[in-house]
Amino acid sequence: MIRIILEKEGWTNITVVHTYQEAKDAIQRSAFDLYLLDIMLPDGSGLDLATVAREKGNAPIFFLTALTSDADVLTGFMQGADDYIKKPFNPLELAARVNAQMKRYVGQHDGNARIRFGNCILDTKAALLLVENQEVELTGKQYQLLAFFATHLDQVLSKEQLYEAVWQEEYIDDNTIMVHIRKLREKIEDNPSDPQLLVTMRGIGYKLKREA
Repeated sequence: MIRIILEKEGWTNITVVHTYQEAKDAIQRSAFDLYLLDIMLPDGSGLDLATVAREKGNAPIFFLTALTSDADVLTGFMQGADDYIKKPFNPLELAARVNAQMKRYVGQHDGNARIRFGNCILDTKAALLLVENQEVELTGKQYQLLAFFATHLDQVLSKEQLYEAVWQEEYIDDNTIMVHIRKLREKIEDNPSDPQLLVTMRGIGYKLKREA
């Protein structure tokens, strides 16, 4: 239901999980712009998940819960919550609160400059790559190539497009592209030999995926 509500508001890149462990794995694996957490989960507490999420960054955290005492609400805010929505809730209210929080968050972090994919963030304003919140060094050409991919997430890009965009000349050198792709995979992939983010589209080109 929540996915449907938010998709109608234009939020399409939504990950849904149903247990504490699934949520923890997702948070550790990927970067998110907002968290909607239930406190009572079958195998753990959403309060503990909030701590995990805060270790990854300062994206807004909402608690949706039937626990409605003042003590429960206070505990939620002490765990880093930005908002607390009691069940049952009005879907329009949820959508409005999410939209308001996201406007503030994106405004504070210059959303156009921070591009998220997998567990990475590329800050195009600072020319900085973060992988699991750790800075990773890039050469000038590596950064330019990754930035071109990141501004065309989930799009298949031909070698000709990449060469013309980054080297600004007509495509003539297949090896140059391959070497730089391999170096980028070493920076952003858990296993560069089995890439899940920067993937090869055989006979066409390459694609940087938003989610592995």
